[in-house]
Amino acid sequence: MAYVGWIPSAGMDRRAFLATGLGTVATTALAGCSVGGSSGTPTEYDVGMTAADFTPGAITVNVGETVVWRNTSSHAHTVTAYEEGIPDAADFFASGGFESQSAAENGWTSGTQGSIAADGEYQHTFEVPGEYGYYCIPHEPSGMVGSVTVVESTTTE
Repeated sequence: MAYVGWIPSAGMDRRAFLATGLGTVATTALAGCSVGGSSGTPTEYDVGMTAADFTPGAITVNVGETVVWRNTSSHAHTVTAYEEGIPDAADFFASGGFESQSAAENGWTSGTQGSIAADGEYQHTFEVPGEYGYYCIPHEPSGMVGSVTVVESTTTE
């Protein structure tokens, strides 16, 4: 199923919307949050990490929203922005707090710095609209790449 972007109404974030119990179909089609367990309670992350994929691979959020990645596999992963794949005015982001793509790659190769262990999380708040490409350092050759599209809120008050 193709990802459908979602923009919350005024005063409501994605997790609050999902918590209103609008059902599994709405939950899985919206902001990439997964439904956890048999209770149907939404989990507290936006992007999961399987053995070699970000799930979903592409999401859309509003300026100022925080995306949470959770490692839902048993393999160590990273979330590392492509420096050339983010808007010019945007801050670089990477698990481990690195300030550049090369520093993140060097940290990984010199001791798996920046790794996100099983059930671990990483989060980043997006302040600049645009397209952001990112990848998992050890699993990029397997195609573990993702994107975040950040849009201005279209709600009016």
